[in-house]
Amino acid sequence: MIKYPQGTKNLSPNKPKSSTPEKNKVQFGKRGMNFEFEINATNDYYLAHGVAVIHKKPTPIQIVKVDYPMRSRAKITEAYFKQASTTDYSGVYQGKYIDFEAKETQQKTSFPMKNFHEHQIIHMEKVLEQGGIAFVLLHFTALEQTYLLPASDLIDFYHQKKGLKSIPLDYIKEMGHEIMLGKIPRVPYLDIVNKLMLR
Repeated sequence: MIKYPQGTKNLSPNKPKSSTPEKNKVQFGKRGMNFEFEINATNDYYLAHGVAVIHKKPTPIQIVKVDYPMRSRAKITEAYFKQASTTDYSGVYQGKYIDFEAKETQQKTSFPMKNFHEHQIIHMEKVLEQGGIAFVLLHFTALEQTYLLPASDLIDFYHQKKGLKSIPLDYIKEMGHEIMLGKIPRVPYLDIVNKLMLR
């Protein structure tokens, strides 16, 4: 079985239905749709409308053991990640290479630095050196707020504040850009990228 960092949700049909009023289910963090799902849907919209070609990067795995309970059905029972991943998404927008990471947290006043690894910081540095656009999308689930933080500001914070365990929300607000969540596309992050390109 492949274990993912965020685990899996209980999808048991016997689980009682929530008594949450229907009107509350339209909120971003309460629809059973996580941040990654929303970004993937946004990227699908961008692709379908000829705006940009941006995809989630597949994570290569090494399959170790496979069971065959039936001739027509194979089941992977053991696998390992081949290498550390770089960032979540990459693609092309208006002739520019785009590369970004997407993270979410339940915290309200800061974003945990443990979510960022040194190899990801190095990767984003190299993207910037080559003239690409790199950033992180940070979603505060409890606050219903999403920010685009340019990679340069994340990198500066990482190198200057290595002892800190989290990025203060105030820093993110000062150096980043809030994304006003919409309906279609749900996370219109390219609106902010346009401003970064003009800069």
